[in-house]
Amino acid sequence: MKSRRDFLQRAAASALALPFLSSFKTEQYNPEAYGKQYQGPILRVAIMGLGSYGSRVAEAMKDCKQAKLTGVISGTPSKIKDWQSKYSIPEKNCYNYENFDNIKNNPDIDAVYVITPNALHHDQVIRVAKAGKHVICEKPMAINAQEGQQMVDACKKANVKLLVGYRMHFEPKTLEIVRMRKDGEFGKILFFQGLSGFTIGDPNQWRLNKQLAGGGAMMDIGIYSINGARYMVGEEPIWVTAQETKNNPQKFKAGVDETIQFQLGFPGGAVSSCLSTYSMNSLDRFFLNGEKGYAELQPSTGYGPIKGRTHRGELDQPHVTHQTVQMDEMAGIILQGKQPIVPVDGEEGVKDMKIIDAIYQAVQSGKKVELKL
Repeated sequence: MKSRRDFLQRAAASALALPFLSSFKTEQYNPEAYGKQYQGPILRVAIMGLGSYGSRVAEAMKDCKQAKLTGVISGTPSKIKDWQSKYSIPEKNCYNYENFDNIKNNPDIDAVYVITPNALHHDQVIRVAKAGKHVICEKPMAINAQEGQQMVDACKKANVKLLVGYRMHFEPKTLEIVRMRKDGEFGKILFFQGLSGFTIGDPNQWRLNKQLAGGGAMMDIGIYSINGARYMVGEEPIWVTAQETKNNPQKFKAGVDETIQFQLGFPGGAVSSCLSTYSMNSLDRFFLNGEKGYAELQPSTGYGPIKGRTHRGELDQPHVTHQTVQMDEMAGIILQGKQPIVPVDGEEGVKDMKIIDAIYQAVQSGKKVELKL
């Protein structure tokens, strides 16, 4: 398997996308509302980085009601030409990495979705903010918390919004578990387990390049278990311990983690045990345990359909293409000030980066690292 994208795409092979409900909330799902006309403002989006995931987002946006693809930014002229033809994008809305600052003069673009290698996010997001456009940044938002905070500060200074591509924050079964936890249906939360991993392929890809990726499996797939622990438990962790295993140092060179087990402690007493790896397949599972019940998602973060159950039975919320929901909901956040059930702002991304920084610190020191998020 070549990459996380391939892993998630394979998990999505049987998915059937439904039309998007613009006002969707898990606890208020109304099948009759599907397909209704949307009369509100449209978020006009340029995608930066026209790789496999950028293509997935573009395809999903065809079904959006509140967001529309209107521009592209790429360093590959042939990709720009292909996207122009496929998505009817005018020449004046096409940019490369040298001239995209000129979007500041383009009224056809309200926001840029940055989908490039991790180490490029910091400078690109800041440039977009200086151009006066809102930013959606794919996760991880940066390669460390310091860079992430600089991105947040730059967007605040420019008076633009910064969102991070946390598509699972809008996923129906995930939100149903969050609702049940908030309503006390699991009782006191005791334990969370997150398993995130697959066997990565091409050893020459950018995800195994420390300079571009900022790390290894933890940056790419482990962040799902980090973020999932936070929204499933419903608290911010206060300490972390971690252990690294590296069986293939030729493929996973210095600074590129192969497998890390990590543990998080929460102020209410709950603990989590998580695994992040590039060397094992079939790892995509969340499990939440409380005094009164439990919840399980497997697959938990693939493109869908997500499958889940709780002590009350199977979860049957509908599958909707994740990126379609994400982009419509983010349009509502940017243009209408909507408040998501689980945050997707830059501050949310910085918290995950602080935990990743602490995990790497714990691996190196072998000691428990205190967290202050």
